Amino acid sequence: MSTKSKSIESKTDFNQDERLKKVSNLKVLLNRPELGALGGAILVFIFFGIVAGDTGMFSAYGILNFLDVSANLGIIAIAAAMLMIGGEFDLSIGSMIGFAGICIAIPAIYWGWPLWMSIIFAFSMAVLVGYFNGILVVRTGLPSFIVTLAMLFILRGATLALTRLITGRTQVPGLRVLIENDPIAWIFATDSFKWVFTWLGSMNLIALRTDGTPLATGIPPSVIWFIALAVLTTWILMKTRYGNWIFASGGDKNGANNVGVPVGRVKISLFMISTCLACLLGVLTVMTSGASDPKAGDFRELHAIAAAVIGGCALMGGYGSVIGAVLGAFIFAIASRGINFVPFIDNNLFRVMLGMMVLGAALLNQFLRNRVLRG
Repeated sequence: MSTKSKSIESKTDFNQDERLKKVSNLKVLLNRPELGALGGAILVFIFFGIVAGDTGMFSAYGILNFLDVSANLGIIAIAAAMLMIGGEFDLSIGSMIGFAGICIAIPAIYWGWPLWMSIIFAFSMAVLVGYFNGILVVRTGLPSFIVTLAMLFILRGATLALTRLITGRTQVPGLRVLIENDPIAWIFATDSFKWVFTWLGSMNLIALRTDGTPLATGIPPSVIWFIALAVLTTWILMKTRYGNWIFASGGDKNGANNVGVPVGRVKISLFMISTCLACLLGVLTVMTSGASDPKAGDFRELHAIAAAVIGGCALMGGYGSVIGAVLGAFIFAIASRGINFVPFIDNNLFRVMLGMMVLGAALLNQFLRNRVLRG
């Protein structure tokens, strides 16, 4: 073959290499996994803005209320999204919330531990549970759905049994006093930017109580944690080697193994992150309520997966984003709170709406994923 022929063939291969194709910004936007969730969030916001705009839903207090709901769901939706991108599920995160609560309350109240030590103990147990889930999935090849479903029942049963055995009741109150005197509990229990709301109240820009204090007193700690986690995990997924490994592990496990990605370690670490984020939500719940409730996380795992699916995460792995899960949690919170302000819609229809949103999101995700695969 002549040098000229080789040059022409090389140029042809260069032009045909899909990795070197120029893609329009519009096509890049249309292929983003969170596109459907963004559109859904805008539509839901507009709908409730029209039908419930004058009810107080979008007052400072109302906004903080549904932001708090968004954050509580969003923290574990982030965990669900990262695991789903990595090709796995964790159905035990809801039970982990209640389990983390008793890991804090029982040692602090009945065994005399400092509250900070009980919090560390709760996170240590979360790491162990996540590691156990990951090891079982990676070493045995069992589906994560089965492994974590079993862990859901184990944790839920153990939480209720231990609470009744040690305390003789199903809830453990009495943490409020301990929170006030603990050196680190304020990180999980104190509202932020109170001075801003005090100033807004003094200017009569937000609603006031009868005693003149603002109805909205500050940004809940769950919202601050939620924003920080969303930024951190988005950066990890989009800008780090570990993020690339997560996408590769979920998209094509065998191919990822062949190019040197430590798929097993990546999946185990994702299960540990998942249980730690569930534990964080458990800590926030206990710190803000001042009591431990073993049933605090019931069905939260389903809501988290629903938010991740609405946000564009593919059920088969390798596709999705944290921003999508954040938007999914936002949609969930607005719909769940907003429906209470609409007199002509029965509150029970929220679950119907949620089911329709999940189904619609799954169909849209499948369509977008097929577009990406076809190029």
